[in-house]
Amino acid sequence: MLISTVLTAALETALNPLLFRDRSMKAARQRLQGKILAISLAELDTPLVFLFSESRLDVLSAWDGAVDCQLNTRVGALMKLRDRQQLSSLMRSGELLVEGDLQVAQQFVALLDLAEFDPAEWLSPWLGDIAAQGLTQALRKGVGHLTRSVDRQRRHLAEALTEEWRLAPGALETAWFNDEVGALQQALDRLTARLEKLEAAQ
Repeated sequence: MLISTVLTAALETALNPLLFRDRSMKAARQRLQGKILAISLAELDTPLVFLFSESRLDVLSAWDGAVDCQLNTRVGALMKLRDRQQLSSLMRSGELLVEGDLQVAQQFVALLDLAEFDPAEWLSPWLGDIAAQGLTQALRKGVGHLTRSVDRQRRHLAEALTEEWRLAPGALETAWFNDEVGALQQALDRLTARLEKLEAAQ
């Protein structure tokens, strides 16, 4: 319960300045005014409930009333929603299940898409503009390096499994195996039909 309270407080604190500071986002915010969006994540025991009003967003971990839209997903898929073009592909793949008014989910994704998150802007009151900008650039480089390193390790592991350790078959071997299974199934079907004819003849 403590984790969900901390999480909802952190989300509320982070999202309110991000979504309600910029006047250019007013029209997008008004579409969500009075709407209630619930997000159930596989990794959390309690849902995250977003209540949109004219001037702020409240985030709760419990809600007894009806909601306009319910999203069921995982944290990884939720992170992809920052790009609004991902919404339909996530729904098609089953990574995101939507119950209720789909427009609420679309409008929330559109609002997130409009929000410009600049860590340097958040850090500058404490560190100063130059230090905040430098730290942000260093963090971006670090994250980029880490992402490339993880991708490289994943490719290396895949190659090791298929080529060196021979634990997983390659694509051609899998296709050949499937063809062989298909041919064996056809031969078995022919043999079964022949045996049935012989039994009928006796």
